Amino acid sequence: MRNFKHLILSITGLLWVSAVFAQQRTEWLSTTPDTSYSTASDYKNNIKKFPQIKVVPEQAFNNVTENRELVYCTMGNRQLKLDAFMPKAKKKVPAIMIIHGGGWRSGSRQQHIPLAQHLASKGFACFTVEYRLSTEALYPASVYDLKAALQWIRRNAKKYNVDTANIAVLGFSAGGHLAALVGLTPNMEKFQKGECNDATSTAVKAIVDIDGTLSFVNPEAWETQNVDKINASAKWLGYPRTENIELWTEASPFTYAEQNRTPFLFLNSSVERMHAGRTDFKKIADKNGVYVEIKEFENSPHSFCLYEPWFTPTVTTITSFLNKVFKK
Repeated sequence: MRNFKHLILSITGLLWVSAVFAQQRTEWLSTTPDTSYSTASDYKNNIKKFPQIKVVPEQAFNNVTENRELVYCTMGNRQLKLDAFMPKAKKKVPAIMIIHGGGWRSGSRQQHIPLAQHLASKGFACFTVEYRLSTEALYPASVYDLKAALQWIRRNAKKYNVDTANIAVLGFSAGGHLAALVGLTPNMEKFQKGECNDATSTAVKAIVDIDGTLSFVNPEAWETQNVDKINASAKWLGYPRTENIELWTEASPFTYAEQNRTPFLFLNSSVERMHAGRTDFKKIADKNGVYVEIKEFENSPHSFCLYEPWFTPTVTTITSFLNKVFKK
């Protein structure tokens, strides 16, 4: 009987190990891009509840030069692109890499061109960046891509008049999560193993998280409270929330909070679940003497940064924060 029980326990253990270290779900990949999330679709979803919203259009500024469709990484036939928006200045200027949202699965860099244009008019070189979405490649591919984009910006700093001592990473929603993850893991080898990664530094001077989750494993996290749901984060990581908790933890920016020394700006909607881990993160930052700002817009949708009346104060808050933390 003892041997039988031992056998059962061994089999159970093997099954558990097998579940934890099962291969990522490649069946969640798709040959068809997911275009379900766009500014137009988001506007349609929000206009009834927020009838005052107005989509911010692209706008050319006399003091800004634009250079679009730049290739920062080539993998076989696949090209990853970014758009550059540069202030007309005689001296080097600080830079912002802008990461779009869309549940790691949809969305596009073009959604934040208005933000890049307005911030460039304030004196920041801005780069809106494409990355591989979860229909094309699972975690950590997108992190590799964004680190490669940061390295490209640094390598091309002279051409685009960038002050490499003052680079920020900014993102909205899933892009906010990615901005936090990229910014909180400077020069971490396990996140820089892509085909286009090299030895160039990926350290940044500031992080701006616009309604992006900090953790998939924090008690406040949606994923923790809905462990059996297969949602966008699971399809990005390639595992259900019930499997490979180590990877879910690794991909959570909050995991790196204790070691962080980079100033952080949270811009948040009134959607509570998007704030998971924020309070605990600030407590750790305060303890370690790291500057953190939080601005929450009352009665606002998750995608507030795409619309007036929140777009202008968003630009103002970002500009004020970066001018405060960047070296002059």
